[in-house]
Amino acid sequence: MAHIVIYEEAIYYMLPVAEALIRGYCFYYLVKPFMISKVMPEDICVPGSIRVSAAKKKISVFLLGGAYFLTMLLFYTMPLHTDAYTAYGICSFLMFLFICWIDRRNYRQKAFLVMIFFSLSWLSSAMAEILYDNLYAFAENTDYMKNHPDLSLALYAGVCVFYLTMEFVFTTVGIRQVLKVYRSKNADMENKELIMLILPSLMGVMAYKIIQNHRMVYILEGGKDAYEILIVLFYVAAVIAIVVVIVLYQDIKAKQEENRQAELLAVQIGSLRRHIEQVESLYQNIRSVRHDMTNHILTLERLYEGNKTEEARAYGKDLAAELSRMTGGIESGNPVTNVILQEFKKEAGKKKIAFHSEFHYPMDSKINVFDISIILNNALQNAVENTEKEMVKHISIVSYRRNNAYIIEICNSFTGSLQWNVENGLPVTTKEKMDGHGYGLSNIRRVAGKYAGDIDIALKNEEFCLCIMLMIE
Repeated sequence: MAHIVIYEEAIYYMLPVAEALIRGYCFYYLVKPFMISKVMPEDICVPGSIRVSAAKKKISVFLLGGAYFLTMLLFYTMPLHTDAYTAYGICSFLMFLFICWIDRRNYRQKAFLVMIFFSLSWLSSAMAEILYDNLYAFAENTDYMKNHPDLSLALYAGVCVFYLTMEFVFTTVGIRQVLKVYRSKNADMENKELIMLILPSLMGVMAYKIIQNHRMVYILEGGKDAYEILIVLFYVAAVIAIVVVIVLYQDIKAKQEENRQAELLAVQIGSLRRHIEQVESLYQNIRSVRHDMTNHILTLERLYEGNKTEEARAYGKDLAAELSRMTGGIESGNPVTNVILQEFKKEAGKKKIAFHSEFHYPMDSKINVFDISIILNNALQNAVENTEKEMVKHISIVSYRRNNAYIIEICNSFTGSLQWNVENGLPVTTKEKMDGHGYGLSNIRRVAGKYAGDIDIALKNEEFCLCIMLMIE
């Protein structure tokens, strides 16, 4: 019998190790979709941030689950005067710090992930424990086990495996439901949203602790099974509440996205209206030139017939200058971009801003001119608004090709400072997001992403420089 006791003690001591291993994997299973997604952190250039490759990110997330297991193993082997509940709470806090160090963005979402995992793991463990206790008690009191005491070790090992299996199943099912209903994994989370999402988890783990204390007293007093059935139903309801709140949160986010898309559409409609006004203005200039062109031609013919060559040349030179003034003097290779650049050049001139353009539309590419117009309108509008406050005022725009990359650089004089949004890597706008304000750089990044490109922002030599890269092929 001595060896049976030794084996039982070995199983008893190995059970927390196996449980920590299961929880480490489940933690990895939960956080992986939030950290390894279509929009990787390395795609966002935040000043002072660390760029991490996708491969390294996957390894880091995998190691995160391993770190969870090793931390709990350390707590288990060290003689700490604390219970498992507190130990796992400390481990969860350490994992929050670790996950924030790996991926330095959207910290509130990470707090939510850690909290919801802590809640799901303990609720799952509590349900598995109740099943374990009742199964063990039922099997141990059967006539078969009473007649075969030599199978007690096998029974103990079997119910321990059953407990671990149930805990794994309950935890993974809960996580799978959370991942299924939590669709906006790359969306930023605000403080109010974090409070709303973690309240069910927080109440769940608090209720677990209270119920477990009462359950111990209840078992000692020889309670009936009906009470434990109610406890299991409560734990199931707590998990359902967590999932339902996430569903409600996603509905709110979907509504916010609809409103944002409506605002973006309003911005695009405004850009289209601006295009129409610019084309109408250009058309009026063309009509004016066309109306007077016959007279200009007759005048030149009479000057040449009268051998007044010098006068004809001077008249032609003045006519060319007038035509250049009316058309803006910009040739970018596309009539739409011509109109946009001409109008912004005129607007800059009214505000005494020097405007220099070496922009050329990529005619041999599949880039849609409307997408280019969105970039030019948003970028140049921001440039004009920011430059008019400066003492030295200038705006420059250039475009060039680098292999299969088409690059647009727009720089304007800027002597101020910027506050950066660490979530999206863009400067924080000082304008309210009304009537389309505050969406300029987001619109430009969205268009760049459509062509597998991105934007980069730099402050140098008292200039704000915006670089937009579009992949042509």
